[in-house]
Parts: sequence; structure tokens; C-alpha cells
Amino acid sequence: MPPKKTTPAKPAARKPTTAKAPAPKAERRPTAKDMKAAAQKLPYPAKQADMKLQPDSDLANYKAAGKLKDKVAIITGADSGIGRAVAIAFAKEGAHVAIVFNENVVDAEKTKQLVEKEKRKCLLLQLDVRDPEQCKQAVRRTRAELGGLNILVNNAAFQMSQEKFEDIPEEQIRRTFDTNILGYIWMAQATIPHLQKDDCIINTGSIVGITGIPILVDYASSKAGIHALTKSLALYLGERGIRVNCVVPGPVWTPNIPATMPLAEIEKFGHEVALKRPGQPEELAPAYVLLASQDGSFMTGSLVHVTGGKLSSDE
Repeated sequence: MPPKKTTPAKPAARKPTTAKAPAPKAERRPTAKDMKAAAQKLPYPAKQADMKLQPDSDLANYKAAGKLKDKVAIITGADSGIGRAVAIAFAKEGAHVAIVFNENVVDAEKTKQLVEKEKRKCLLLQLDVRDPEQCKQAVRRTRAELGGLNILVNNAAFQMSQEKFEDIPEEQIRRTFDTNILGYIWMAQATIPHLQKDDCIINTGSIVGITGIPILVDYASSKAGIHALTKSLALYLGERGIRVNCVVPGPVWTPNIPATMPLAEIEKFGHEVALKRPGQPEELAPAYVLLASQDGSFMTGSLVHVTGGKLSSDE
């Protein structure tokens, strides 16, 4: 019998290749050596719009994943700096945002514009967290105008450097603690009755609350208090499934720096950390997203360090 003809196997169809978009390159950040050219002194409270070197807070390379879809957040001190970056990140992740700010209307309006660019609602609340009644008002208006409340970010802060501890005026000490400790307590007291399981509170601490700093004794002390407040509230609210955490920044380039620090420190800002540069506000924001989302569902009472390697008080 003649041999059977064999049909040659057809080559497997090639799947069309989809070119992957290149990963975004790491942004070049100003180093401590670059800061001398950008150093300036501004009156307190400084406007971010007036800074010679603008803080990077736009999250241009941030990849959102809908982690906070339709959540509602209050962020205090969100007109500029870290608070602005957190507001933008939350909006990119799908949250509506209420911004509590005290004085800088121009900066707050800019933050509102950036949040609304993400097709999210933004409520501006010009209030003072040192007043418990105004904190209650912030919560009432947020719930009424944004439809609920799931996340409180306590971020408003006051600092002012002083070379001599003995010379810190009583007015400054009271303002520091009224803003940084009592303001956080008043906002938490106003918010907690409206939080449900899986909602959360995120506080902004500081590495100087752990290491200390001689020119900001009152500020560092208040930040240490925020760390203790975080842990205590986490224990208090744990059974209700409400998480309380704290982001601990190192030196971050915000309007507070040219407004409150000595020029000699501004000229080398960030020199003491391992990365030899200050952080930018947008580099802090992902930590807040982690703590606000289900990615951080087993985190409570945590102090999340985002310090660039500021590990001790040593210079």
C-alpha cells in the first residue's frame, strides 16, 4: 500500500503582541544640596503659591485603582503641602473630599480645582480646628453636603522654631498644642459617632516626635502626643472595627518650612536623612491611601514612617 500522505501541521497562530507602556521614570527630586538656591523666608502662614521652589504634590505619575470609590473623607490642613497631596490621591482613588483649612483661601481653591479635575466633589470648609464647635460643624456639613463620612485625616499643624527653649512664648506653646493635639481630639470626637466598621482615622505625626529636635521642642512634644493618641484610639475603637493609624513624615518640603524654620536650616533642608534630600508631599500620599483602603485592613495603631531614612536625632 502506498504510504499515507501526511498533512504538515499548521504553525500555531501567533497572538498579537501588545506593546507595554514603559514604566514611568523616577522623578528627579531636589537634594539637600539644591536647597540653598531655593531657600527663602516667607511670613507665616505661608502660601504654597508664593514658594520659589514649588512642592511636588500633583501625583502626575500616580496609578489609581479605585481603592476609595465613593468614600467620603475629611482632611484638615489640606489647602497645601501634604494635605493637598492626600486630597488629590484620595480623589484619584474615587473619594469625595472635604478640606478644612484656616487661612489660605488661594491655596485651598487650587486644591479644590485639582480634586474636581478627578471628577470628585470637593467641599471647602474655612474653619479652625482649635474650636470644638467648628470641628462639629465640619463634620455636620461634610455629611450633609457629601452624603456621609468614612475617613478622617487629622493633618492640620502649627510649628514655629525657636533657638532657645526658655524663650518660647506662652502664646506659641498654647497654639501648638491647641492645634496639634486638641484639634485632633476635637475632630475625632466629632467624627467617631458617624464612623462604621472598616472606616478609619489617620493622623499625621512626625519623626521629630520620636527623635526630638532642639529648635522645635513644643512641636516635637505635640507630635509625640499624636503618636500616643493614635495608639490609644486604636485600642479604644478596635472592637468596632474602626482603624486608627499615623503617618510619620520626615523632612518634607511644604509651606511650613520657609514660614517657620531658620534660613540656615532651609538652605540644607533634608541633609540629615539617609537619602540626603527632603521628601515631596506626593511621596507621602500613598501611605495615607494604604491606611484608608482595604489594603491596610489589618493595620491599626501603626506608626508608618515615611522619612527618607531619618532614623535618629543625630545630625
